[in-house]
Amino acid sequence: MDRLILMRHGKAERHAQSGGDFERALVDSGRADAAVMGRILAEAGIAPDLLLVSSARRTRETAERVLMAHDQKARVEHLRDLYHADPEDILQTLDDHGDGAGTVMVVGHNPGLHEMALRLAVQGGASPIQTNKLRGRFPTATVVVFGWNGQSAPVLEHLFYAHENGGAGGE
Repeated sequence: MDRLILMRHGKAERHAQSGGDFERALVDSGRADAAVMGRILAEAGIAPDLLLVSSARRTRETAERVLMAHDQKARVEHLRDLYHADPEDILQTLDDHGDGAGTVMVVGHNPGLHEMALRLAVQGGASPIQTNKLRGRFPTATVVVFGWNGQSAPVLEHLFYAHENGGAGGE
């Protein structure tokens, strides 16, 4: 792996019709923001080879929208282990599933994704401005991109917020 993309799912309904958190669907703005972020990644020349996606409905729907912006076919794995995973679980999932992929994208949930993004940014020596911006918030549909081979320190390449790129953004 030479690049890691972390993305929080798009804005989802507050309550699923089934009543369970796992089945909450994206709302219209969440679907639109996921599509915007897919387009932003494509315009930046960043295309995932492998998507590791929490098996929750809102993350699956987010990944589908992101992929619509890319011509190439990426491999997608839906993993229950990423549902509300902490940074250690995310790293373990990368170790278990990320071999052989150049660009790996994880679509998941807060607080684990936010904590991991901040941890990697600090490890990689991101500037105080970048670190403070990242520390401040990680709303729905946020995307952070690291250059990283898993051996050396990750390098923060991009931090994209939906609301800064024509989307609605979320909390």
